[in-house]
Amino acid sequence: MTVRPLRAASHRGSGSLPSPWGHVARVATALAAGMGVGRFVYTPILPLMQARAGLSAGAGADLATANYAGYLVGAVAGILCPALVRSPAVLRVCLTALAGSLAAMPATHSTAMWTVLRLSAGVASALIFVIAVSSLLGHLREYPAHLPGWGFGGVGAGIALSGLLVLAVRSVADWRAAWYAAAALAALLGAASWNLRPEAPAPAAAHPGGDPAGAARMRTHRWFTALFVSYTLEGVGYIVAGTFLVSAIEQSTPGRVGSGAWVLVGLAAVPSSALWAWLGRRRSRPGLLLAALVVQAVGIALPALTTSAAAALVCAALFGGTFIGISTLALAIGSHLRFPRSVALLTAGYSVGQILGPLAVAPLLRHGYHQALMLAAAVVLAAAAAAAVLRIGFPQQVTPARPTPAVRAGDPAR
Repeated sequence: MTVRPLRAASHRGSGSLPSPWGHVARVATALAAGMGVGRFVYTPILPLMQARAGLSAGAGADLATANYAGYLVGAVAGILCPALVRSPAVLRVCLTALAGSLAAMPATHSTAMWTVLRLSAGVASALIFVIAVSSLLGHLREYPAHLPGWGFGGVGAGIALSGLLVLAVRSVADWRAAWYAAAALAALLGAASWNLRPEAPAPAAAHPGGDPAGAARMRTHRWFTALFVSYTLEGVGYIVAGTFLVSAIEQSTPGRVGSGAWVLVGLAAVPSSALWAWLGRRRSRPGLLLAALVVQAVGIALPALTTSAAAALVCAALFGGTFIGISTLALAIGSHLRFPRSVALLTAGYSVGQILGPLAVAPLLRHGYHQALMLAAAVVLAAAAAAAVLRIGFPQQVTPARPTPAVRAGDPAR
C-alpha cells in the first residue's frame, strides 16, 4: 500500500503533526482511559460488587444505565457546543474527573452515590471519546485507514489492561481495591494523553450559489439515516453483552473463565479496528458493517446456547473482534458521507441505544442472563438488517459542492 504524505501546504495550514504515529498513540491512550477503563472496567468489577457489596442484578443494571445516560449527555453536549470538541482544557478536565469518579466508587456503599458517580463518568467518557475520535479522523484524513484503526484499538487495550488488573486484584483484595486500581490506571493513561491536540476548527469559506453543507446533507441523508438506525440498534444490543458478559459466563462456568474471557475481549479488540479499517480500503464499508454485525450477533448468542468454557472464549473473541471495528466502520461511513457533525450524532444515537439496552433486559435478569443475551443478539441482527439497507445504492464517492478557488488551493483533500 502506498502511503500518501500530506502536502507541504497542509502542514503549514493545519499544523499537522510530523509523525502520525505520535498522534495515534495519544488518541489510543485517551480512548483506553475514557472507554476501556472508565466505562468497561465496571463489567469485571460487577460480579465482585454483587458477591461482596450486596449489589443486586437490577441495581447493577441501573448503575450501567446511569453511566450510559451520562454518556448521552456528553455526546449531546458535543453536538450542541462544537467548541467543546476542540478544547484541550475540556479534554483534560474530563480525564481528571474520570479518574476521580473511579477513585470515589469504593468510598461509599450508597447506591444513589454510585449512580451519580457512574453518571459523571459517562459524561466524561463521552466527551473524551468525541474529542479523541474527531481529532483522529480530522488530523489523519489523508493517511491510510489502518492508522486511525490503531487509535480505536486503544479501547481494546484499556479493556485488556483493566481486565488483567481486576483479575490480579481479586485474588488478594476486594471490590474496593479493584476500583482504586482502575482509578490509578485511568490516571496513568490520562497523563499519557494529556497533550492530545483536538481537531482544529474548519476554516470559514464563502460558497457562492448555495450552502454546500446543505447540499451534501441532501445528497447523503437517506444513507446516513440507515447508518444512524443501524448504529443505534448496535448500541442497544452490544451493551447488554458489554455489561453482563462476565456475569453471564461466571454464572454457568466455574472458575475465573468470565474474567479471562473479558481480557480476551480486550486483546481481540486491539487489532480489530485496524483490520476492519484496512478491509474497508478493499471492500465496501457497508458490506463489512453488515458482516461484522452478523458475526457479533453469533458471538453474543453463544453463552446463551451453551455453557462450555470453549464457547465462552469463542464468544469473547467474536465480540472483541467486532464491537470496536463496528464503531470504526460506522464513524468512517459517516465521515465519508460528509454529514455535518456525524461523529457526535452517531455517538448520541449509540448512547441512546446503550441506555435502552439494560432497561430492555432488566425484567429478564431475574431468570439469569441467557434470555437477555438472546434478546441482545436479535437486536444486533436488526442492526445488520439496517446495514443491508445502507448498502442499496451507497455512494462510493461523495463530492461536496464546488468551493471557491481560494478554498481549492488550501484544501488538503486535493
